[in-house]
Amino acid sequence: MKPMKLVIAATLALSLGACANNGYGDKQTAGALIGAGVGGLLGSTIGGGSGRLAATAAGTVLGLALGADIGRSLDRADRLYAGRSQQQALETLPVGQSAEWSNPDSGNRGSITPTRTYQVADGRYCREFQHAVTVGGKSEMAYGNACRQPDGSWRIVN
Repeated sequence: MKPMKLVIAATLALSLGACANNGYGDKQTAGALIGAGVGGLLGSTIGGGSGRLAATAAGTVLGLALGADIGRSLDRADRLYAGRSQQQALETLPVGQSAEWSNPDSGNRGSITPTRTYQVADGRYCREFQHAVTVGGKSEMAYGNACRQPDGSWRIVN
């Protein structure tokens, strides 16, 4: 393997290790890795000698950051679909009925089900709910409480 290709491969491997356990979502990790690869390749075409190595490293780091940001923005679409369904479920659905959401681009989906309605001391109405989410074929269940705000929106309190 040529020295430059070895440097690029090592840089990509280090980038993968840096992403492995830092809380990135799957889309964010994929975006980061693709960005790092492209940035490293572009950086390797700049300069010569030791300057090329520095340009490759800089391109990899910049590509990693930009790619992660793109991946993170894709996850925002999932949160937008879920948030709309959550507001609908908490505002309009009786206990036990579910509002479903689905992102046709990512294939991720979920459902929000109010499980109890109650009133707190200051007069606000609150609801317990469960949120079933399927991301990348893996299902998870979350539970929470939300209270109606003066503007009519629902805010998660825990």
